[in-house]
Amino acid sequence: MTWRYGSLIICATVLIPTGPGAGQRTAQSHLGMVVSASAPASRAGVEILKRGGNAVDAACATALALAVTYPAAGNLGGGGFMVIRLAGGRTTAIDYRETAPALANRNMYLDSRGDPIPDSSLVGARAAGVPGTVAGLALAQRKYGKLSWSDVIEPARRLAEHGFPISAALAGDLRESKVLARFDESRRTFQNGGAYLRAGDILKQPDLAATLGRLQRKGPDEFYTGETAKRIAADQSARGGMITLADLKAYRAVEREPLVGRYRGYEVVTMPPPSSGGIALLEMLHILERYNLAEMRGDPIATDHVLIEAMRRAFADRAEFAGDPDFVNVPVASLTSHRYAASVAASIDLEKATPSSQIGHGQPTAYESPQTTHFSVVDSAGNAVSNTYTLNMGFGSGVTVKGAGFLLNDEMDDFAAKPGTPNGFGLIQGEANSIAPRKRPLSSMTPTILLKDGRLALVVGSPGGPTIISTVLQILIHVIDHRMSLEEAIAAPRIHHQWMPDLVRAERSAVAPVVQSRLEAMGHKFANYVGERSDRWGDAEGIAIDAGSGLHTGVSDPRSPDAAAISSFPPHTHPNHPATKRH
Repeated sequence: MTWRYGSLIICATVLIPTGPGAGQRTAQSHLGMVVSASAPASRAGVEILKRGGNAVDAACATALALAVTYPAAGNLGGGGFMVIRLAGGRTTAIDYRETAPALANRNMYLDSRGDPIPDSSLVGARAAGVPGTVAGLALAQRKYGKLSWSDVIEPARRLAEHGFPISAALAGDLRESKVLARFDESRRTFQNGGAYLRAGDILKQPDLAATLGRLQRKGPDEFYTGETAKRIAADQSARGGMITLADLKAYRAVEREPLVGRYRGYEVVTMPPPSSGGIALLEMLHILERYNLAEMRGDPIATDHVLIEAMRRAFADRAEFAGDPDFVNVPVASLTSHRYAASVAASIDLEKATPSSQIGHGQPTAYESPQTTHFSVVDSAGNAVSNTYTLNMGFGSGVTVKGAGFLLNDEMDDFAAKPGTPNGFGLIQGEANSIAPRKRPLSSMTPTILLKDGRLALVVGSPGGPTIISTVLQILIHVIDHRMSLEEAIAAPRIHHQWMPDLVRAERSAVAPVVQSRLEAMGHKFANYVGERSDRWGDAEGIAIDAGSGLHTGVSDPRSPDAAAISSFPPHTHPNHPATKRH
């Protein structure tokens, strides 16, 4: 099946003029690829590849540039996860998730009756956790990069100083953001003398350029112990926030062992806790491996039914067991085992839905926002990076640090303010994810790398809050079971179920009306009639690697107006391509 979105799925060398900042959706190269939600940020990563940097260098440059060009999610004041696969075969994961300040406590967002205070964990200074992005990028670049820290910062610093033409999509996001409008410093940074920026206007960010310049000259520790740290702490103190100089100095990014599972002959390398995404992804894949999804593709009722039931059960386990592994014992090995998946699959009735109220968590034997962003990078040597990071909700807490030019996150909402009560995404959070000082909140971010016969096959991830997990799941199933190209797999409509609330969400055209009627007869409940749904989620950014030729195909999600796949060299111009060899 071919999924087409007008002219958005295209040849690598064609550029679609969809407004300032727009880039190509698909690109091909043997010599390196960067795919992100912002064309200028993708170009920053490619600039580093062309200067001799590797995929880790380019990933850090892309992340820093996104902090300039994609302020809804790109950041210095947030955190995230990076999965790295080196050309020699080693894999590792960098956890730079935010942490709760030392002054945080489990009841801080509850009123005197013990009920959550609306928006208290989402807006303003008290919503922010201690940022991890700078520490995480620095750890990855120091251990696995080739260039200097100063080199990888320069493209972002230049973009902030000289500015870039904003796209229609970014102009719309800035205009429509209610959270930015609540804070003077944010209005000053992202408006033009009180007027909204328009598509094509040049956005210069001198305070952010100065911050990047300090980091460039003095190193990444400047963010946590230098002038930037002092500005964060002073701003937090003035606004009633909790982050102190001691919190910033104490922050550490953590290198962890990735989770590795197997699915139909592929190795799936993904993020461990405090991401819940990797655990849930592997649990669902191992459940679904018991069904012949390739044969079932012709029966959308059966296919959607088993997908929904697998999602329902994995999210129930997520609610109970997932949390920061430095604080709670997460039974990772059991939850991701094939034996456990077999016991869970046995509870699925192929004729009817199981109400979520009848599903608790299993018995294993041993939220990030739609405004999160993902990017994927592969270099000519075969090093690969899958990175997802975020401020949580769009533009985070809304607070721009005075004199520093960057937004702070609102990741404290990803903790369970009141265990058993839904968060901003409707997710039920368990006791394992309650608030505690220095603890990292649970996340759904699922940066993933796919290997076949020990060779790199796919690098992928997506934003989307809890739908991140189901998005990555469905892309993998489309590629592996349905034999779709990466273009088709990323463009294909998506469905989602997260246990509670007991509702199926579906993008428009994901479920035909007749299929929905049959699924409802089986007991599934839909969030809305499919024909009335216009919302969409996710912004998957992926790179597929052809096993025979080694050709990299980068694909940006057509759902994102500004995303871009950019190669180091066009496919027919690099020196090793047959079309350019001299005979």
